[in-house]
Amino acid sequence: MIRAKISGIHAWVPPYILNNKELESMVETSDEWIITRTGIRERHILKGEGLGTSDMGAEAVKGLLEKTGTRPEEIDLLICATVTPDMLFPATANIISDKTGIRNAFSYDLNAACSGLIYALVAASRFIETGSCKKVIVVGADKMSSITDYTNRETCILFGDAAGAILLEPTTDGTGIMDSILQTDGSGRVHLHMKAGGSIKPSSHETIDAKEHFVYQEGQPVFKFAVTKMADVAAEIMERNNLTSKEIAYLVPHQANLRIIEATARRMGVSKEQVMINIERYGNTTCATIPLCLWEWEKKLKKADNIILAAFGGGFTWGSIWIKWSI
Repeated sequence: MIRAKISGIHAWVPPYILNNKELESMVETSDEWIITRTGIRERHILKGEGLGTSDMGAEAVKGLLEKTGTRPEEIDLLICATVTPDMLFPATANIISDKTGIRNAFSYDLNAACSGLIYALVAASRFIETGSCKKVIVVGADKMSSITDYTNRETCILFGDAAGAILLEPTTDGTGIMDSILQTDGSGRVHLHMKAGGSIKPSSHETIDAKEHFVYQEGQPVFKFAVTKMADVAAEIMERNNLTSKEIAYLVPHQANLRIIEATARRMGVSKEQVMINIERYGNTTCATIPLCLWEWEKKLKKADNIILAAFGGGFTWGSIWIKWSI
């Protein structure tokens, strides 16, 4: 049976660091207040005129190609998971392909908010499994600072900018992406969205003045739903594949909030040592959080390790993937 394996991973973060101390000078908040509620101490922010999500994605892809010894012309498909595209069209994936010399591939964007990386991995794996593609790159990248209101203390503490890139290839050795669960509840959109800039409410002086082009989030409903759904879907994928907590090498959760991560780990019955957590240093980088974790923990992973990815995002969207590590 042909499965899609992760054959390489790389990530890139901007050099500028926005820490909690600096945020204290921007809004009414404190380091203690932020850490207690989110677990975040600092986040990386992309600075520079004319720089966008594609620039971070391109850096991650260039590093991935070099690291894996892959030529740009070998890539068949590139999918970019993002909620902060460079522009409404063309797709940011098209721009990343151009900036990295990928000429023989087709490419497109996928938007499932913070679950986007998981959705994109599942979509990419299908192209591998059917034999239509041999080498696929999945990019998770977001410049969340571009849609963050730095006068809103509830949301500006959460987000950072980053990009991660994953290379998928076919394997028949019993490793790779083994199973996945993806789910959606569109009624949750009222609690987490961007109010303006789409076809319902196009950009205008009024929408800009009303600050409707930033992340809008109702914290409590989102938190309650995320705690339940992300934990449930991670436990469900273990149960239906008869995996015990002792058989799990790592849980790789979306880094939205430390309390949500801890709740998911408890539901799965895994220890803190089995959970990849780097939210303290990066914040919520949306589609980049999971590849950032895998990139940082890569040297600790062994072939055939059981890894569970889990995410929850606006939409509402959520999902989980069981991977047997292949490198």
